[in-house]
Amino acid sequence: ISNDIFFAQVEDLLSEGQSVVIRVKGYSMRPFIRNERTQVRIAPITDLDRKNLCIGDIILFRYKGRHIMHRIRHIECDKIILAGDGNYRIWEECLRQDVVGIVSDIIYFNGKSISCQSRQWRCISRLWVSLPQLVRRVILGILWRLGIK
Repeated sequence: ISNDIFFAQVEDLLSEGQSVVIRVKGYSMRPFIRNERTQVRIAPITDLDRKNLCIGDIILFRYKGRHIMHRIRHIECDKIILAGDGNYRIWEECLRQDVVGIVSDIIYFNGKSISCQSRQWRCISRLWVSLPQLVRRVILGILWRLGIK
């Protein structure tokens, strides 16, 4: 199934108020969200939710004809600046209206789930994002060489 068809269905379900669980593809959200091993629950987002987005939230958004899931790094009025946790050079921009859903839970390969609103998740996320880029790059490089992708 093509990504266009898949994400059209995801958007339809979200617009009906249903949450959607998808398996993550890609390495940009490492180390906590891993390619083909982690699933995320994406919750529908309302206009009020779009106004109340916060730095640190992980969102699904439309970007240049694709759907991407990354963490909010900055918000400037209606413009949102995002980057993957594993990206230390690449940033994207979208408008609030391009936000399709918000990640509410991370579901690991062993079935364990963690809420993105939990104190534990928020602390881990803040700690990782606050590390200098060079430190994150070194940690990610070590994990990659150890086969933890």
